[in-house]
Amino acid sequence: MLMLYTIVATPFSQRNTQVPGGAEKGICRNMENEAHLLLTVVTVRGVPVKEPVDVFLANQTLTQNLRARAQSTPATIKGLSTFPSTYRIEVSAPCYQTVSQFINIPPNGAGTVTITLPVDASRIQHITAPSYDNLIPDARQLLADSTNVLTFEKKAGAELYTALDDVRRAGFLNLTAKANNTRFQNGRTVLSYITELLELRGDRFFAKTTPDLRSETTNAMSAQEFHEVSEALHDPTPGYVRDRSFKTMDHYGNLQLSFFKNTNGEYTVDMDIDDAQGFEHIFQVVRNITGPTNPYNIHEILLAAQHLDAGYDFILPEVIATA
Repeated sequence: MLMLYTIVATPFSQRNTQVPGGAEKGICRNMENEAHLLLTVVTVRGVPVKEPVDVFLANQTLTQNLRARAQSTPATIKGLSTFPSTYRIEVSAPCYQTVSQFINIPPNGAGTVTITLPVDASRIQHITAPSYDNLIPDARQLLADSTNVLTFEKKAGAELYTALDDVRRAGFLNLTAKANNTRFQNGRTVLSYITELLELRGDRFFAKTTPDLRSETTNAMSAQEFHEVSEALHDPTPGYVRDRSFKTMDHYGNLQLSFFKNTNGEYTVDMDIDDAQGFEHIFQVVRNITGPTNPYNIHEILLAAQHLDAGYDFILPEVIATA
């Protein structure tokens, strides 16, 4: 069901045509050019958003602003123009980010558009994560070999995984999914070179690794799989100094490996997934996202830009549909 609750249309003066029978003051329409838009609003998984959506449409030539609310989609919005046909559409839902983009109504007057809304991280109550036994094998082994993680000392394996809060668990799942999906020419993945976790945060983890990972990452630059970036913003782990830092070539959601080295030739790595304003660019969200990288936003970027599933979903508050 779609409720149209505001429409104001003022075409160019030479094309104004009063609605037969007398329209409300200030409302003019060219009835010959009336068109409609079939709107579908989905999540990053491509399934319909299960919340009412508010829609704002602004014609970029006419002074025409239209607002509508749909309790579900697909929904048809009527009263649009085929000439001029360019609109800015803004779509919002209670637990999702507001998205804005430009659309064109075709000459036949039957427009269609699918809008993807990323989740608003501030509205997430919990995540539904895979059990320890269902983790990627290398991720499970990494947890089993990590017995001295900062603030989780003497925990390892399933006990360590269970002790993680939702933000750290989401960050770990994002990173292990991306690292497991990043493969070198020798057939091994980045994740297979990580030997022990030292610290887990929502946006990154610090871990012990082997010199082989550093070597393979450097070699991967010639294959255009990684490129070197500044390490200035990455603080080394205690007892280590900065070495080199690299990123994958992804446009959005690229994996960054910042290496640190000690006097014994041992390496640690700071692994994170770079947002680089990708959240705003991919989804064209209206509100600027500031502050530290949020793992829930990275989840949405990986799914939307790389079709990479980190293995967890969000539990959102129930929204009561209202007219």
